[in-house]
Amino acid sequence: MLVNNAALQRTYDELEDISDDDWDAHFDTNIGAMFRLCKAALPHMEAGGSIVNTASVNVDQPKPTLLPYATTKGAIANFTAGLAQLLADRGIRVNSVLPGPIWTPLIPSTMPPDQVEDFGKQVPLGRPGQPAELAPIYVLLASDEASYMSGGAYPVTGGNPIL
Repeated sequence: MLVNNAALQRTYDELEDISDDDWDAHFDTNIGAMFRLCKAALPHMEAGGSIVNTASVNVDQPKPTLLPYATTKGAIANFTAGLAQLLADRGIRVNSVLPGPIWTPLIPSTMPPDQVEDFGKQVPLGRPGQPAELAPIYVLLASDEASYMSGGAYPVTGGNPIL
């Protein structure tokens, strides 16, 4: 199995604040690396294998101040759906997890302090999730119990719906 979970996230107030280098760095880190890791892993994967990609709640609800990040997360969802179809005849499943809001080191290191203070309070459960609360969906998608699950996007959003 392969789990792709890496991201670059920076906050920008205006489109003009996003340099070409920042845009490219987001794409290279968030989707380019995923593409290359999938290609490198495939020769080692057999039928029954699983690839789990980490996207984001930003797939459905892009935050404008996270434009490069949100755009790459949309690309990950599309990549996952297409790759699932491409690898189905090999018996390799591909799914994505859509976390958010989850308390990770990215939050205090990439957001203004006023946003950090209220981070996650907007969801129905009223708090950000913890990384450990994501583990069960990754374990399921990697397991044989998910043998008929491929091409899906699974939200872990504190009750915030993604339809």
